[in-house]
Amino acid sequence: MKSVKDYFGSLVFDDRVMKSVLSAKVYASLKKTIDEGTALDISVANAVASAMKDWAISKGATHFTHWFQPLTGITAEKHDSFISPSPDGGVIMEFSGKELIKGEPDASSFPSGGLRATFEARGYTAWDPTSYAFIKGKTLCIPTAFCSYGGHALDKKTPLLRSIEALNKQALRVLRLFGNKNVKRIVPSVGPEQEYFLITKEMYDARPDLRFTGRTLFGAKPPKGQEMDDHYFGVIKPRVAAYMEELNEELWKLGILAKTEHNEVAPAQHELAPIYTTTNVATDHNQLTMEIMQKIAAKHGLVCLLHEKPFAGVNGSGKHNNWSISTDEGQNLLSPGDTPYENAQFLLFLCAVIKAVDDYQDLLRISVATAGNDHRLGANEAPPAVISIFLGDELNAVLKAIETDTPYEGAEKTQMKLGVDVLPKFNRDTTDRNRTSPFAFTGNKFEFRMLGSSNSIACANIMLNSAVAESLKIYADRLEGVEDFETALHEMIKKTIKDHKRIIFNGNGYDDAWIKEATENRGLLNYRTTADCMPHLLDKKNADMLTSHKVFSISELNSRCEIMLENYCKSVTIEANTMVDMAKTQIAPAVEAFTADIAKNTVAKRTVSPHIACEYETGLINQLSGLTDKIEKYADELKNAVVALGNAKDIIEESELIRDSVLPKMCELRLTADTAETLTAKSYWPYPSYADILFSVK
Repeated sequence: MKSVKDYFGSLVFDDRVMKSVLSAKVYASLKKTIDEGTALDISVANAVASAMKDWAISKGATHFTHWFQPLTGITAEKHDSFISPSPDGGVIMEFSGKELIKGEPDASSFPSGGLRATFEARGYTAWDPTSYAFIKGKTLCIPTAFCSYGGHALDKKTPLLRSIEALNKQALRVLRLFGNKNVKRIVPSVGPEQEYFLITKEMYDARPDLRFTGRTLFGAKPPKGQEMDDHYFGVIKPRVAAYMEELNEELWKLGILAKTEHNEVAPAQHELAPIYTTTNVATDHNQLTMEIMQKIAAKHGLVCLLHEKPFAGVNGSGKHNNWSISTDEGQNLLSPGDTPYENAQFLLFLCAVIKAVDDYQDLLRISVATAGNDHRLGANEAPPAVISIFLGDELNAVLKAIETDTPYEGAEKTQMKLGVDVLPKFNRDTTDRNRTSPFAFTGNKFEFRMLGSSNSIACANIMLNSAVAESLKIYADRLEGVEDFETALHEMIKKTIKDHKRIIFNGNGYDDAWIKEATENRGLLNYRTTADCMPHLLDKKNADMLTSHKVFSISELNSRCEIMLENYCKSVTIEANTMVDMAKTQIAPAVEAFTADIAKNTVAKRTVSPHIACEYETGLINQLSGLTDKIEKYADELKNAVVALGNAKDIIEESELIRDSVLPKMCELRLTADTAETLTAKSYWPYPSYADILFSVK
């Protein structure tokens, strides 16, 4: 049996493979392009393409594809075979540098937000050499950027690469101020933790809401949910363990650093966490991870649910974005060291993040906004929609000492005493963790906890990279050329702390008192829904910042606002239509049938025994009849609310109608139907219950 070391990365055209199959000259040129962003020579591209083709064919590949990430939120690919006709009637296997570096997929059917007319079909894919090619099935997948004929970015990778470059440029300026002349590149790194649910295929197939929308639109609370906290970190069930084992193997073959797996809080919920890698590669890997999770689940008779809130009343699923920045020499710029108070470089980069998060709270909220994630944020399971930063006691004390010009005593190391001699002694961390914080410092990185489980991590990291780049630019502009650098630096850090301390909060983010304090006393933003926050993408301060760093053009920003609101409206409309259909064709008839049978039985009982009052039956009939009438009424009102969306003058007004009219009517219909479920005999109810679904995997 092969060890993990033997097959890890076996399906990736990675640095090990390139060293072995490319000439030293070609390898050095390609490596310079990858590490330093230099232009790629066509002769190098031809050599790489030939070697890549031979390697892929040796692994069983017959086709290649430019693998890209359009604004649908998932990946896209068009497969072409390596075959080319030969004069003797046979074929030869060919793959040129031109085919490697550029493709031309039809761009007309992908979301463009008005950047393209439907009849304008031409689009381009361009090879991203900073993310390794890989083999999936029998296809060589080449990670690429995707743009329109006019050069507009139609994907998530292109703005992400631009934001990485913006951060690199400004961070290098700051490092030069500290005398560091050797570092050539600054790279943000990410480790995205992925939460998900596993249910049986039988349960999934029996629920139209799950099949059409990814979440249950109806469902009464089960007798047992997550109240006992017995699922979290509990023993992994054999069927789930088998799934995780195969999932790890497939991810490891693709060089994806899957590290941690465990049961999450809710029944049937689990988590997978990888080791850090560069943000661009981590984004590609996370998209692949989500795809492979669902593919492997199908092989085990399971369905992997990635919706942010597939079940009401139990925890939803997020994706924690662990973000840091490092030099090409391996120095983590967010590592405080043993004496953070004396580490001025760390403090400046820390302040850059604090300033960025405060100045661009709205952009960070926008970056995680989806119809699904709106159900999760603000519930007592996930960070609130209000953004704040958790720093912990030690860093808080450091910043307070700087702000007030008072001595910092330093955090005392406390040895943990567990009362059992045989157990090892260890020092307690100088600060605790805060799982209620949207943006928490966790030692040498920040954990952005607001992302939804189905989100691409590209959006959040684009905004985070860009906002921090802007802070660093402001610092560099002010500090370059000053006569007394140390004094100017101290004043800069001190001013940042004073100006932006409102964003720092170390308490319970679930507490209603905090939301009140945050919005009323501190002036922090509270955009509860996608409809509330998305239009602010186009606010002048946001547009100016993103365009100044060349992360987006104005037309690209407009298109993304349009696309995200369209996705929001379409998602909720599909949910509403599914609810109406389920309520009218299945739920109401089931309740009516049960009510009718009770009525028949009541008549039969009274015929035999006229003196029996049948109070239980009469009361239940009245309850069910009233609920049936309400189900029909609310379903009709919901249907009419959806029809009324057609009268909206633009997508912003439509999203507001969704928020103010459609969603409340969906809640009314659901509450009524869920009440009916608790009163209807199980044999009559048309769909598997929450108890059936959540505890179906043995």
